[in-house]
Amino acid sequence: MLSKEVETYIESLIPTRSALIQEMEQYAKDHQVPIMELIGIETLLQLLRIQQPKSILEIGTAIGYSAVRMATAVPHARIVTVERDQERYDKALSFIAKANKTQQIHVLFGDAFELTEAIRSKAPYDMIFIDAAKGQYQKFFELFEPLLSHDGIIISDNVLFKGYVAQEEGTIETKRIRSLTAKIKKYNDWLMNHPKFDTMILPIGDGIAITKRRGEEK
Repeated sequence: MLSKEVETYIESLIPTRSALIQEMEQYAKDHQVPIMELIGIETLLQLLRIQQPKSILEIGTAIGYSAVRMATAVPHARIVTVERDQERYDKALSFIAKANKTQQIHVLFGDAFELTEAIRSKAPYDMIFIDAAKGQYQKFFELFEPLLSHDGIIISDNVLFKGYVAQEEGTIETKRIRSLTAKIKKYNDWLMNHPKFDTMILPIGDGIAITKRRGEEK
């Protein structure tokens, strides 16, 4: 992961976000809603500009921060995003409306595992973005990977989990964090050794894994 000094320097170069995006960032900070770190989201947006997906599936809407930013970066893309927390879902709808993105972003309310038919009905997806319950990443991947278009990519956020993945288990203070760390490490190992996909982990933000089908896969 980047040193704090380098991270601060890069953040200083990022252009000022719109008033609405800054409002969303402040709301997330004030209400302890996890959203992507600034360098992480900027990296994701640049990947989208390069990839130019026409359809995106996001697992984990939260307050709609990533969805709104993605919709702005690739305005031609159709975004389906899923959130199971009622308060965050309602707030996401409000922010998405303020951003004038209700026609572009379709928010599904409920557990992603219980909404597979609704999600499948809008497939295929050129990008799948996994940013929900960290202990369920492999299940999300296995369930929704078949909905990925041939040249699509899957992006998983938080795969370095604040650096815990690089620590010895005995040095991690709480049982909950140790358990989540073990699950993320297992996911990373599984992902990096997947027989059908190539993956690279970028040590920026909280760690972003970029996954793409291997060239020989048809």
